[in-house]
Amino acid sequence: MNLVISGIEIKVCKKDIKNMHLYVKPPNGNVTVSAPLTMSDGAIERFARTKISWIKKQINRFDSQQRQSEREFISGETLFLWGKQYYLLIENGNRNSIVLTGNNAILTVRKRSTSEQRENFVREWYREHLKSEITRVLPKWEKITGLKCRDWQTKYMTTRWGTCNTATKKIWLNLQLAKKTPECLEYVILHELIHFIEKHHNERFISFMDKYMPMWREIRVTLNGQTLDYME
Repeated sequence: MNLVISGIEIKVCKKDIKNMHLYVKPPNGNVTVSAPLTMSDGAIERFARTKISWIKKQINRFDSQQRQSEREFISGETLFLWGKQYYLLIENGNRNSIVLTGNNAILTVRKRSTSEQRENFVREWYREHLKSEITRVLPKWEKITGLKCRDWQTKYMTTRWGTCNTATKKIWLNLQLAKKTPECLEYVILHELIHFIEKHHNERFISFMDKYMPMWREIRVTLNGQTLDYME
């Protein structure tokens, strides 16, 4: 079920829960309402209408964030890794590679490669960096919390920084986290681990976040405030 209020599309998901929850999700401000299975559509719509001013404020915040220009992967563009900005320098060669030196990222590509092929290579380069950091950071937070992740995967996502399956204890982490400052990855990992014992963003969930990462609110602001990908 979808609602449209003041021109804003709101996705409604009915679940086996007691209370309604409203989310405006980064990075592009998609709006979702989770509601109890027994709640009427009219009650859900009335709830959403009472929150419309807050929804608009959150969407405007996402819309005003700085975004990278559309990627062509040519010299002079910027590339971010762990929060640091690099300037792309394109060189031709027989194999693809990226070498970071100073403030430059030297991207070696085949002479006739397309922008799509370059993007695919850079995306896989990000994946390797993210996987390496997850392998280092995840066990740290498993030890701190006593919560175990059975499996994890990286995935390019446009609406979530991370997600999880609480039944299988699997976590998916957004490939774009490799572009953000390192503490952002740690925040998302902890966030998803806590969902293994608390599905909802309620007071119990917040109490666990406060316990294990007292500065999580500041880190969340940092994550959502950093430069986003180009979006049409």
